[in-house]
Amino acid sequence: HVQLVESGGGSVQAGGSLRLSCVASGSTYCSYDMSWYRQAPGKEREFVSAVDSDGRTSYADSVKGRFTISQENAKNTVYLQMNSLKPEGTAMYYCKTRLRGGFVCRRAVGYGMDYWGKGTQVTVS
Repeated sequence: HVQLVESGGGSVQAGGSLRLSCVASGSTYCSYDMSWYRQAPGKEREFVSAVDSDGRTSYADSVKGRFTISQENAKNTVYLQMNSLKPEGTAMYYCKTRLRGGFVCRRAVGYGMDYWGKGTQVTVS
């Protein structure tokens, strides 16, 4: 089954940088559309950035110009480079993936489901 392992969180001063990583595994016949969300205490979980297996990227307006999402060629690993961090960026950051592919993938276990990592904490002071 699909699993996500996140790493790279920590505590930084405002203006500092962190790089988060997320490694997906468990799908033989599918590619991964991967994205990052974050959730601060008492707030709704919000979209941060995404990249699909075709390399298309998107960003929330709040992080444009400061965050960069990238994907390794194998497309099972995604990174979120976070620069110029702000205190309001303090949150638990979650990696999410959905499977995509042809007819073989569409018949694979887990197709059409969202998979979430356990999250990595980012604290900006």
